[in-house]
Amino acid sequence: MTEQELAVAITTPTHEGVQRAMAKIAAILPKTPLLPLEVDGATIWCKAEMLQPIGAFKIRGAWHRLSDLNAEERARGVVGVSSGNHAQGVAWAAKKLGISATIVMPSNAPRMKLEATKALGAQVVLYDRATESREAVAAALIAQSNATLVHAFGDPWVIEGQGTAGIEIGEQLQSLGMKGPDLIVSCCGGGGLAAGLALACPDADIAIVEPEGWDDIIRSLEAGEILPVKDLLHPTYCDALQTPQTYPINFDVLRNRVSQGVSVTTAEVAAAMRLVFEKLHLVVEPGGAVALAAVLSGKIELKPVTAVTLSGGNVDRETFVQLLAQAA
Repeated sequence: MTEQELAVAITTPTHEGVQRAMAKIAAILPKTPLLPLEVDGATIWCKAEMLQPIGAFKIRGAWHRLSDLNAEERARGVVGVSSGNHAQGVAWAAKKLGISATIVMPSNAPRMKLEATKALGAQVVLYDRATESREAVAAALIAQSNATLVHAFGDPWVIEGQGTAGIEIGEQLQSLGMKGPDLIVSCCGGGGLAAGLALACPDADIAIVEPEGWDDIIRSLEAGEILPVKDLLHPTYCDALQTPQTYPINFDVLRNRVSQGVSVTTAEVAAAMRLVFEKLHLVVEPGGAVALAAVLSGKIELKPVTAVTLSGGNVDRETFVQLLAQAA
């Protein structure tokens, strides 16, 4: 069976699939740093995904998905749905592979994410987050062109690609003479990253963190069934994590692996952003800071070797300054 035939057969993400994605990603991208940070006398390990070429981990899943398309699929192009980070990942991979990309983005997405996606050559179609379904908008576009949908989280390739961050974490810890990780604290929107990390690191506990008001996966895991966000108009700065509800493909992985699930407030997110800026000298966006926010607020019970995702750094300057000022 050829690599292409193997890819087409994927219906469920697997640990082996994450390893295959890792080989592909290692060929084009260096590992992002795993940085130590002391919190209340304990050292945690922060995976700095804001240092990816697009400023977020989403480049991983996008590359794994698009690079597996055959010639006919590439000719028809791709359609993605995203608030901005997945949009840039798909646009980056599409540009590198010579594929036409159309991204469905909310009209209130951060300006820098919209501009960066367009700068990478993708066509952007806007929708109203409160009154329109991005899936419906994407479906209409696909019906016109027969393009391939590259979903932001509910896709086996995307999940496997995101999981490569976990493979890197394990390798980086090993290079430092440590086993683990024992626990990975993951930012969580639709569950693509968390599910990928769970597959990548089968011996690690997984904790997920969502922004207050957008804790649908936490509630879904507690209920044993997929539940939607209660209020799509609930205000949050964590635009990267505003997903209406998770997909079965993500839920099926997470329901057996998540040991802790908590939500964080805007104030807690702002404090995490400020700490990253002052101690790691990096910029993390609100949605990329929620995992660390949960650790700093004492909502997550740490283990001896704990890794925390800093999943992205794409934030408008005004928002960044405003939130850091709030945390002063």
